[in-house]
Amino acid sequence: MNFLRGVMGGPSAGPQPSGAETIQKLCDRVASSTLLDDRRDAVRALKSLSKKYRLEVGIQAMEHLVRVLQTDRSDSEIIGYALDTLYNVISNDLEEEEQDDSEEENSPKQVDDLGSQFTEIFIKQQENVTLLLTLVEEFDFHVRWPGVKLLTSLLKQQGPQVQQIILVSPMGVSRLMDLLADSREVIRNDGVLLLQQLTKSNAAIQKIVAFENAFERLLDIITEEGNSDGGIVVEDCLLLLQNLLKNNNSNQNFFKEGSYIQRMKPWFEVGDDNCGWSAQKVTNLHLMLQLVRVLVSPTNPPGATSSCQKAMFHCGLLQQLCTILMATGVPADILTETINTVSEVIRGCQMNQDYFASVNAPSNPPRPAIVVLLMSMVNERQPFVLRCAVLYCFQCFLYKNQKGQGEIVSTLLPSTIDGNSVSAGQLLCGGLFSTDSLSNWCAAVALAHALQENATLKEQLLRVQLATSIGNPPVSLLQQCTNILSQGSKVQTRVGLLMLLCTWLSNCSIAVTHFLHNPANIPFLTGQIAENLGEEEQLVQGLCALLLGISIYYNDNSLENYRKEKLKQLIEKRIGRENFIEKLGFISKHELYSRAAQKPQPSFSSPDHMMFDHEFTKLVKELEGVISKAIYKSSEEDKKEEEVKKTLEQHDNIVTHYKKVIREQDQELEELKQQVNTLKSQNEQLQTTVTQQVSQIQQHKDQYNLLKVQLGKDNQHHNSHSDTVQMNGIQVEEVSKLKEELEEWKNKHELLQGQLREKDSLIEKLKPLQLETGTEQSSQTSKSSGLEHNNELQKELEMLRTQIQLQSAEITKLQAENQKLQVMNTSADPALGDSSATAAKNLELEGRLVQEVKDLKNEVKALSEEKASLKQHLDSSNSTVAILQDEKSKLQQEVAESKKEQDDLLVLLADQDQKLSALKNKLKDLGVPVEDEDDIESGDQADEDEDGDEEEQD
Repeated sequence: MNFLRGVMGGPSAGPQPSGAETIQKLCDRVASSTLLDDRRDAVRALKSLSKKYRLEVGIQAMEHLVRVLQTDRSDSEIIGYALDTLYNVISNDLEEEEQDDSEEENSPKQVDDLGSQFTEIFIKQQENVTLLLTLVEEFDFHVRWPGVKLLTSLLKQQGPQVQQIILVSPMGVSRLMDLLADSREVIRNDGVLLLQQLTKSNAAIQKIVAFENAFERLLDIITEEGNSDGGIVVEDCLLLLQNLLKNNNSNQNFFKEGSYIQRMKPWFEVGDDNCGWSAQKVTNLHLMLQLVRVLVSPTNPPGATSSCQKAMFHCGLLQQLCTILMATGVPADILTETINTVSEVIRGCQMNQDYFASVNAPSNPPRPAIVVLLMSMVNERQPFVLRCAVLYCFQCFLYKNQKGQGEIVSTLLPSTIDGNSVSAGQLLCGGLFSTDSLSNWCAAVALAHALQENATLKEQLLRVQLATSIGNPPVSLLQQCTNILSQGSKVQTRVGLLMLLCTWLSNCSIAVTHFLHNPANIPFLTGQIAENLGEEEQLVQGLCALLLGISIYYNDNSLENYRKEKLKQLIEKRIGRENFIEKLGFISKHELYSRAAQKPQPSFSSPDHMMFDHEFTKLVKELEGVISKAIYKSSEEDKKEEEVKKTLEQHDNIVTHYKKVIREQDQELEELKQQVNTLKSQNEQLQTTVTQQVSQIQQHKDQYNLLKVQLGKDNQHHNSHSDTVQMNGIQVEEVSKLKEELEEWKNKHELLQGQLREKDSLIEKLKPLQLETGTEQSSQTSKSSGLEHNNELQKELEMLRTQIQLQSAEITKLQAENQKLQVMNTSADPALGDSSATAAKNLELEGRLVQEVKDLKNEVKALSEEKASLKQHLDSSNSTVAILQDEKSKLQQEVAESKKEQDDLLVLLADQDQKLSALKNKLKDLGVPVEDEDDIESGDQADEDEDGDEEEQD
């Protein structure tokens, strides 16, 4: 009654109820009231009390509030009140008025425990989380927004447990993804915060969110908000993207394959007026750079990193980052992060490294970006983090980049030094011998990376000469390093120089010989190792031991006084083998060594901790065990090992030679196969072309025949309609023929007349001869023969006369026909004059047809010539294919012979292995200890030893 009186405004006769009593009455009202309005009022009252009486409301009302969420789904107002009340109970975000109340103020630890306990109670029943996911689907603002906040708070308190419940819930993650598409910004923004908590350290949920098109939606939100100029929403989206991509190879590949890297380029389009760098913009750009580094992190799989690096180059993202790198007015922390980002984008990618080498700073005259960065690295006035970033950038530029290493070393060689400009080599030498120990260390490490795994450059660097002072002769860079080392400078400087020398001398026998050629070096090293110094000097002693061990292991015994055996005896006398191994172990046991071995980027809390380089830790790990074994080996074992190494090197060289030959032959075969395939394709194309030309020629022939037929029809048509033209055309030709025959007959007639005259003259000659033969001596026989001859001549004369008469008759007949035709021709002349127009048209048509026929003939002729040339080209192609096939058979025969030689070589290698095993057995029989550990570790170290021996042989 007191509560009802207080609510109704009446005076209270007794004492006021406590908060716990009031909450109890409200809970009873929520549980027992049948009217929805009464329950709504009670829940609203609980909401108002939940901040002040958080513990009481959480203990007494949570069960009733969950029941309200289950039963009163139809009323959005009461659902909203219930969700707000639960959020106030579970959330640890205290309001200001609650913090001002000293009586109810809790310590941070108690607050955290209270929220975690209430969360554990709520999620104990998994149906509660499922119910909450269902409510989040409601579009009503008063339901959806409190539901999103409550679910976010649950994830903050008990993240892994709530994640697991959502993961097994049907469509649980997909329901939450719909929040990003909500048109109300407050719900969308809180949805981003919810997904941040949901995706923390859960790869399965990260993959589901990514495949629910999260990248597309988040990038759209960032673009809508203004990219780096956007507000805190952009920051939240970037944090969510980092959750999805960091250490998740599947999502990184999906991000790259979806072409989302290209959409990152506008983020870094910073204008020339870099005066408007707000705190939020700096934060956003910092997160954007970190997101780029997530995609190209050295800890990612090499293939994924390489593909992302190439995509960033092709889309122009690397170019944009280099623009920021060379811009003015960029804040120091953004510049530092940009340098680190560019470093990892170019690390191990030759294409990106070549581009970075070509970038110039906007100065007058232009200087390479590498030179400008190195100036910052060796400048002691620059911030420490910036100098570390520049060193990392230089290391990444030289990582697996022999071309870049050669360019850096070439700036130190005498033949390439340019006195008019500052080069990278000059800056490194200046930093190496400056008074700043940090510059000494950075320059030494940078120069060591220029020599990393490159024996040729190690030999070339021996040519570098330095002018120490006026009047003194120049000294080599190697000698100057050892001189500074012996002067007892700072520990950081000596550590840097010792790392440089160890890197320089490893796998390079010539450099070891040059080092040993100076008689002061070995006594200095043995003296440093033998002394008992403090903890700070132990690191230097360990590095001196490593350098001395490298001088023994890679010694080619070219100097008589510093042969391997003599150096081992020196260690045994002055230091002791056990002491030497102990000092050598100081390196790997050092705390700073362990930190540097974790990741490639140099990250140090202070300059004093800058001692070890990541790549140098790999070298120490590789050489420590090898040197320890080399110290304990006897001279005989060394000789045997050298002989075995030489034999193996010879065999390896032979095998390498044959492998090279086989590889070259395979390449030639592939090239010939490609040529054959190319010629086949060209042959097919030519055959297709010939077929097409033949079909075209046939078409033209058909068209020609058709036109010819049409021309004949037109002639018939004109002949049928123009008799006069026929008279003029055809009968004129007949008249001319008749005239020609008439001339022939006249000629024949004249010829016969000539023959007749000859006969007459012959007869006239015979008549007087006949009269004079009447002598006495002539007999009857001669008379009779003369008469017979005369009769024959008369007969011939009669025959000639008959022929002449016949011919005369024919001539008369032909003359009559000729006259008749002339009369007909004369009578036809008027008709020809009347039909002159028709004849002209016909002549024009005939001219066109004749011209078309000529054109078709010319085209057919051209096509025939083209066909002939194509056939000739086809014949030449076939001959080339035949030649290539012959060469292919020859090469296959050579490959077979090479394989046979390789098999013979393998047999030789097997015999050599048997000889080696026999030698080992003999050594065991003679009592010489043969360590089984060598056999065990030979599989692990064979590749490393062979690589070192090959470089030593080079």
